[in-house]
Amino acid sequence: MNKAIKERFDAYPEPVKARLLALRELIFSVAAELALGEVEESLKWGEPSYSVKTGTPLRIDWKTAFPRRYCLFFHCQTKLADTFRELYGDAIELQGNRAIMLPLSKPLPDAMIRHCITLALTYQQRKLLPLLGA
Repeated sequence: MNKAIKERFDAYPEPVKARLLALRELIFSVAAELALGEVEESLKWGEPSYSVKTGTPLRIDWKTAFPRRYCLFFHCQTKLADTFRELYGDAIELQGNRAIMLPLSKPLPDAMIRHCITLALTYQQRKLLPLLGA
């Protein structure tokens, strides 16, 4: 983790930081399991951002406007939000077509979020498939 990204994580309140770091690790874990190559980690719009060549970038953040939630952001012009709605219905809280909202008060729904991350990191291979091949 480079200095700027570490400083960004260090600026979050401790409970938020722990959740975001767990989400970060899940992104790296999925990329490694799928052998997607190097994950580029950077800051985009002040948010930690993760990308691989086969996918669409993901960002993670916490906003004071939604203090009880943290977010997994994805490109709003993809089919990801529609696919997540179709697959997970009311089990997933989406903010429009750009983010999954995760409550700080509940454990991370690992299997569901792992699947969402997989679809995002392999988006370029799936974008023409119905429901992204899910």
